[in-house]
Amino acid sequence: MDNKKATLELGTKPVGSLLMQYALPAIIAMVASSLYNMVDSIFIGQGVGPLAISGLAITFPFMNLSGAFGAAIGVGASTLISVRLGQKDYDSAQNIFGNSITLNIIIGIVFATVCLLFLNPILMFFGATDKTIDYAREYMEIILAGNAITHLYFGMNAILRSASKPKTAMYITMFTVVLNTILDPIFIYIFHLGIRGAAYATILAQFIAMCWQFRIFSNQKEVLHLRRGIYALKKELVKRIVGIGISPFAMNACACLVVIFINTSLIKYGDEYAVGAYGIGNRLVFIFIMISIGINQGMQPIVGYNYGAKNYKRMMRAVNLAMIAATAATTLGWLVCEGIPEICVRLFTSDERLIKESVNGLRINAMVLCIIGFQMVVTNFFQSIGKAKISIFLSLSRQMIVLIPAIVILSSIWGVNGVWAALPVSDVVASLLALWFFAVYMKRYRHHKDDDENTPTEEKENERNYNYYTPRSGAAPRGMAPQAGAAIFEKRHNEENRNNQ
Repeated sequence: MDNKKATLELGTKPVGSLLMQYALPAIIAMVASSLYNMVDSIFIGQGVGPLAISGLAITFPFMNLSGAFGAAIGVGASTLISVRLGQKDYDSAQNIFGNSITLNIIIGIVFATVCLLFLNPILMFFGATDKTIDYAREYMEIILAGNAITHLYFGMNAILRSASKPKTAMYITMFTVVLNTILDPIFIYIFHLGIRGAAYATILAQFIAMCWQFRIFSNQKEVLHLRRGIYALKKELVKRIVGIGISPFAMNACACLVVIFINTSLIKYGDEYAVGAYGIGNRLVFIFIMISIGINQGMQPIVGYNYGAKNYKRMMRAVNLAMIAATAATTLGWLVCEGIPEICVRLFTSDERLIKESVNGLRINAMVLCIIGFQMVVTNFFQSIGKAKISIFLSLSRQMIVLIPAIVILSSIWGVNGVWAALPVSDVVASLLALWFFAVYMKRYRHHKDDDENTPTEEKENERNYNYYTPRSGAAPRGMAPQAGAAIFEKRHNEENRNNQ
C-alpha cells in the first residue's frame, strides 16, 4: 500500500531533507494557526475597541486549559501512532485513531459544559474586571459551545502529520485561516455581532475544516481510516494515550495558571490596558514560537519512528538540525519585536495609550526571544526519549518555578515593568538549565555511542521509571511544542504479550 510505503521513508531518507519535508508544512501550518489567532485580535481591536482586546486576553487561560485537555489526547495518540507505524503495527494504529476521536468528543463536551455553568466566576478568577467581563463572556460562550469541534479539528490534524500527511495538515490549517479571515469582517461589520462575530467565525471555520478531515479519513485506502470497531474505548489504549499526554496536559495547565497570574498582576500594578498590551505582545511573539513548534512537529514523526526502530543516530541528527532551525526562527522574532514593535502593534489597535503600553511590554517580553528555540527543542527532546522528569522540570522552570517568583519580586520593585521583566528572566534561567541537562546527556550519549547495536543505558533507566512519564501549538503562553516517545512503553507491552502467549 502506497501510504504504508510513505512511512518507511522516515527510517531511510536523508534526515536533513526529511526534516525539511515534514517541518516546512508544519511550520506553515503553525504560522497560519498563529495568524488565525491574530486575525480575531486584529478585527476585534480595530472593529470593537481596546477594551475588547483586553477582554480577549482574559480568555487566553481558557484557551490554554482547553488546549491542555486537547494535547493530552492529541499528543498521546499521534505519538503512539507514529511508533506503531514504525513497528508496522497498523491494526493497533487504527484502534488508537478511533479511540482518540471518542476521547476528544467526550472531553470536549464535558469541559465545555462545566465551564459554561460557572463562566462568570471563572472569568473573574482569570482577571476579568467590570469593564472587560462582558467581552470575555460573549466570546467564550460561543467558543465553548463549539469546544468538541475544536478538539477534533486539532486532534485529527496531529494524526494526519503522524500518518505521513504533513502537507494535507498544512493545507487544512491554511484553509481554516483564510476562511476565518473572510468570515470575521462579515460577522463583525456586516452582521454587527461584535466580539461574538469573531467567535462564530472561528468555530464555523473549524467545523468546515473538520468535515474535510473526516472526508480524508473516510478513504478506505488510507493507512488510518474510519471504520467500525475502532471507537469503543479500550482501557489499555486509553491508559497509554493519557499516560503520554499527561506531560503536555501538565505543561498547558501550568500555562493557564501562569497567564492567570500575569493578568491579575497586570491589573494590580496597572489596568485593563496593560492586560490588552500583554494580549497583543503575546500574539506577536507567538508567531515565532509557532515556527519553532512547527519545527518540533516536523521532527516528531522522524524521532518517533526512528526511536521505535532503534535508529538512534538518525534520531539525534533530526534533533540537532531542529535546534539550529528553531534558534534561527526565534532570532528572527527577536529582531522584528525589538526593531519595529510599533509597526507591529498598530496592526491591532489605533488607540495611542494601548499602543504605548504594548510597545513597552513587547520590547521587554521579547528581550531574549532568540534563545527560546533551543530551549524548546531540548525540552521536547527529553520528552521524546522518555526522560519525563527532566522534560517536565525544564518546562515548569520556564512557566512556573522561575516565572512566578520573578513576577512577585520584580513587580514589587518596578510595578508593571517588573511583570514584563519576569518573562525574559525566566527564559534565561530555563535556557541555561536546558543547556546543562543537554550537555550532560550528550556526554553520556557519546560514551555509549560505540554500543549502538544494544539498548542504550538511558532506555533501560527509563523503562524502570516509566511510571513517571507524564510535550503548537494550544500551548504555553511562552510556547511549547508537544511531542513524545512511547517506544519504551511499547517494548514492555510487546514483551508482556509474548510472555502471555
